[in-house]
Amino acid sequence: MARHLLLVEDDASLHRGIEFTLRQEGFEVTGAHNLAAARAEASNRAFDLIVLDVQLPDGIGFDLCAQLRAAGDQTPIVFLTASDTELDIVRGLDLGGDDYITKPFRLREFLSRIHAVLRRRAPLPQADDRTIASGNLLLHKTEMRLLKDGAEVPLSMTEFRLLTLLMSHPRAVLSKEQILEQLWQQDGAFIDDNTVAVNIRRLREKIEDDPQQPRLILTVRGAGYKWQG
Repeated sequence: MARHLLLVEDDASLHRGIEFTLRQEGFEVTGAHNLAAARAEASNRAFDLIVLDVQLPDGIGFDLCAQLRAAGDQTPIVFLTASDTELDIVRGLDLGGDDYITKPFRLREFLSRIHAVLRRRAPLPQADDRTIASGNLLLHKTEMRLLKDGAEVPLSMTEFRLLTLLMSHPRAVLSKEQILEQLWQQDGAFIDDNTVAVNIRRLREKIEDDPQQPRLILTVRGAGYKWQG
């Protein structure tokens, strides 16, 4: 069955180009050109992924993302944005977005990022149901849950996969390139290093007692990151 995407983009020519490309790739596409139409579509049916422009005529895409996440809707969301500042990137990710694509972009890159998000949202293959314990943290691999001092810590799919990678290789230094290759596979060529840094920072804020003085995820200057827990 073809995957069904909601495309929210107000630029008519860009909307047509993206929709044509997605349909050529085998996706079903429902289009919306403003926030109100997007809200109506998202409330009427389930989608496999939402491509969401940040700047829309009647508001910003961040608001729709926040609304969906507050309602418990975990549909993957990929933002389209004209801004590549770290502040905007962090805001989108913190609201529950799965990725961001900066305009202008190449359609090949766009498709790769869409496929990468859909793959990341698929369950990780596991050989068994073992957990990984480290200090006051307990990672349930097959349940995709993290407990800190017995309390559940909410993680995005990308954060979960990144933490699993780090905790599965304790004290091993993993370069940004290795992390990109493992988490984004062949699509790592289209992901910038800033994406890794942003997700590392978000993980630290959730699991470190003092994110400014991390003791679990350490930065090895010029080399990458390692799990020291």
